[in-house]
Amino acid sequence: MSRISFWLQRVAQLLIVLLLVTFGVSLLLRLIPVDLATILLPVGTEEERDILRNELGFDKGPIGYYLQWLGNFVQGDFGKIYFSGGTEEVSDHLKVAMPRSLLLMVYTQILSLAIAIPLGVLSAYRAGRRADKIISNTLFTLSSIPNFAIALLLVIFVGVKFAWLPTLGYAPISDGVWEHFKHMIMPVISLSLGLIATYTRLLRADMIAALREDYVTMAASKGLSDSRILWRHVFRPSSMTLLTSAALSMGGLIGGAIVIESIFATYGIGFEVFAAIAGRQYVALQSTVAVIALFYVFFNLVVDVSSGFVDPRTRDRRVNA
Repeated sequence: MSRISFWLQRVAQLLIVLLLVTFGVSLLLRLIPVDLATILLPVGTEEERDILRNELGFDKGPIGYYLQWLGNFVQGDFGKIYFSGGTEEVSDHLKVAMPRSLLLMVYTQILSLAIAIPLGVLSAYRAGRRADKIISNTLFTLSSIPNFAIALLLVIFVGVKFAWLPTLGYAPISDGVWEHFKHMIMPVISLSLGLIATYTRLLRADMIAALREDYVTMAASKGLSDSRILWRHVFRPSSMTLLTSAALSMGGLIGGAIVIESIFATYGIGFEVFAAIAGRQYVALQSTVAVIALFYVFFNLVVDVSSGFVDPRTRDRRVNA
């Protein structure tokens, strides 16, 4: 199979995943044993509800409704949020929320990987020794603490008692780089600690297995330094599981960010999901989930591309399969 055919097939698979996810959410909405028009317009007249049913496609059956929603979604129409005073565009909310959540997730991944990679390499190199046991036990303890508990502790001590950092709100980069980071430090730390423990353990296990390979023994017999063997010959092939886990955790970060964004009042995409569920804005929820799925698939595609550069053998095996 040529590389072009492989990537076309991979993109087609990801598009199928997106369609299945969004269609599944659409079916779940139609299975709600209450008229969606009544939920969205609880104080509206029956005539207004009939207009809404026709506008959103509720009267076209599950497939007709999904196709109408999908057509609007592809054109950038994500639906509306309905309330007693009128409506608001879902896209307007997402334009504000998405950059905040993406920055939060990117910062979390950067901090997690920056700490987990050196710890994983050191733990594998010192496997079974005192340093390995200290790192493993410390990370196991940290991973046992829920991220919202860490967030509350940070708010109490760092934000309130010592007043080192602001506890609420979000500051865009345009307000100043330091002001922006001051508002992001505690949310990022809250989400990072569990990931650091997971990434470190994954990298440690893969590197220990790689250190037993014959090519490592041959590299050592040639007189190569331990650091070069670890970083050049062992870390690269051992990082594939780490990259895959980092991509998969992007979806988990959105779920975890619902609570964290509420605690720190950053109001990102996680909070939009919570607000849509609490307000029974199911059309907004469907579009928000679709956007999350889109980014989730995108991050996995990025990992597929980057894995070929990290370990070319992986790329060649997939293309020739």
